[in-house]
Amino acid sequence: MVAQTHTGYTAPRGAQLRSGLQLQEKVAYRLGRAALELFAALALQLDVVWRAPLPPGPKIIAANHPTTTDPFLLLAVMPEQLSLLITEMAFAAPGFGAYLRCAGHIPVMRGQGRAAVTEALERLAAGGNIGIFPEGQLSPLETSGMGLAAPRTGVARLALSTGAPVIPVGIALQPERIHFVETEVQDMHQTARWYLRGPYAVTVGAPMRFTGSVENHVQVRDAAAQIMAGIGTLIQASRRRLPVAAATHLRPRLETLR
Repeated sequence: MVAQTHTGYTAPRGAQLRSGLQLQEKVAYRLGRAALELFAALALQLDVVWRAPLPPGPKIIAANHPTTTDPFLLLAVMPEQLSLLITEMAFAAPGFGAYLRCAGHIPVMRGQGRAAVTEALERLAAGGNIGIFPEGQLSPLETSGMGLAAPRTGVARLALSTGAPVIPVGIALQPERIHFVETEVQDMHQTARWYLRGPYAVTVGAPMRFTGSVENHVQVRDAAAQIMAGIGTLIQASRRRLPVAAATHLRPRLETLR
């Protein structure tokens, strides 16, 4: 079946539906991002340092994951639209899950990580950007702050399969300000960590590029380790700025490359 446009061009019904869905996704994403920017401005001492501008074209934003709030704040920090890989528990929440789907985010279902990676590959191939937390879980808590879990290989597979650059991001905050909330949705249970007020320092690193075969397990693990090491270095840079961020409300800035 075809549908007639106002210009007289006869467009396939499927193409019209896809165009409508893309517009719906952009509108939902922008509305959500505007709300998150308002929250960050009112509740957080947000301090963002950019080590380099974002490169053009599809890219993979890879960050550590100290709190449940991070995916949403990452959207407020990044100037370009992202499709985030988010746990299925968020998608199972009534109403909120529908919004996540509408805004173009990708559910990571239990035991179906490859399906999420496949959908992310499709997004990158279509020119989109992906946001991913390579640890695949919340970062471990340490007495000195936030640690890092061993990386999973999804981020490396995305980078090696597409050639898209990885943009490492290091997040630091004050652990004592985290609110721990026991959350249950359907048959899933999690201790959520909400960070609703306080300094939130983010360092966005220079692009990392990888070549090799996604079938070479050694190369995949090595790429994942390099990405996580880069994130770790940026976390330390963010931690050093926390006292300043706590004392003032800084505007995001671009750090000069050295």
